[in-house]
Amino acid sequence: MTQPPSASTRATHPALVILALAMGAFAIGTTEFAAMSLVPFFARDLGLTEPQAGHAISAYALGVVVGAPVIAVLAAKIERRRLLIGLMALFAIGNGISAMAKTYDLLLLCRFVSGLPHGAYFGIAALVAASMVPANKRAQSVAMVMSGLTVATIIGVPAANWLGQAIGWRSGFAVVSGLAILTMALVALYAPHQPADESASPLRELGALRRPQVLLTLLTGAIGFGGLFCVYTYVASTMIEVTHVSEKLVPAVLAIFGVGMTVGNLFWAWVADRAQTKAAICALLFSAVSLALFSLMAGNIWTLCIVVLLIGFSGGLGTILQTRLMDVAGDAQALAAAAHHSAFNTANAIGPWLGGMAISAGLGLTSTGWIGACLALGGLAVFLVTISLHKRETLEPCPA
Repeated sequence: MTQPPSASTRATHPALVILALAMGAFAIGTTEFAAMSLVPFFARDLGLTEPQAGHAISAYALGVVVGAPVIAVLAAKIERRRLLIGLMALFAIGNGISAMAKTYDLLLLCRFVSGLPHGAYFGIAALVAASMVPANKRAQSVAMVMSGLTVATIIGVPAANWLGQAIGWRSGFAVVSGLAILTMALVALYAPHQPADESASPLRELGALRRPQVLLTLLTGAIGFGGLFCVYTYVASTMIEVTHVSEKLVPAVLAIFGVGMTVGNLFWAWVADRAQTKAAICALLFSAVSLALFSLMAGNIWTLCIVVLLIGFSGGLGTILQTRLMDVAGDAQALAAAAHHSAFNTANAIGPWLGGMAISAGLGLTSTGWIGACLALGGLAVFLVTISLHKRETLEPCPA
């Protein structure tokens, strides 16, 4: 369980701490999503096919999946502020060299390196943000940090794409590197000094993976979030081939998704601070319904915009699960918090893969909505098993 805020952690203005941490989330969100839109540009520049260039996206995701648990375990005894600065330094280097990469192999390596600190940064940032506020405000505090990522889908991603078109794809990665350096300065100025737990150790952090509640919560995210990515990946293609609108409208619709995700992130966090379990169940059900509606409403641009907004709104599930992991991880907080983002990126792989299989099988682009709804319901089924098991394991009730 996360410790209540101490006098030392409250000495720093929480709003400034959250702003500093959210800046890092903004940088990460910009590079994660904007890289997808820059694929055609660096494919052309490096003489690659678009599928080959797309491997750079996979390399980043692989870096996240590998880096989150490994860094959390190995850095168990490092003071949190110092660790956050170090993670942003690695992120800045990875993106800076990505901007200068002259070969495909070097670009792949740089994207992998850029992904390594992603999950650990979010995990540690969430723990620091939660430590700054009372227990009944933890989810909202974490959501404010995560809002940096969601705002990136509204501002950072379109801006990086515009720069990529105007002065070259390398500028997008260069700007992200600059944002990472700015984050390092803000964290150094405002993040509280939180000495590492003297009893912390890699072995203790690994103990989180022996906890069924941790593993099942991670599995809930890996499956339940897959539906959102299943649809998001093919939204642009659906708009062009099914809705029959101009490619110029794609950025606007993606920005609508970002608005939904930003508002949903804050709303579901507010609900989770009052009824965590009910919030998770409702968010997964809401996601399933919204994704199913996508298949029915994709033919008209106005209804498509509405349903994309709703799908983005369901993205607040991530904050709920992040907070739940704080409750069930015991003394292995860092690994559990970081592993959440490994699960998130696993969903990012599973959703598009299943959606692509359905499309290749001739089911059409709108089938991604039905696949996504099934994934959301699959995540709900895992979560209900998690709650049932929790009630059998302890005499104490699960958080409401």
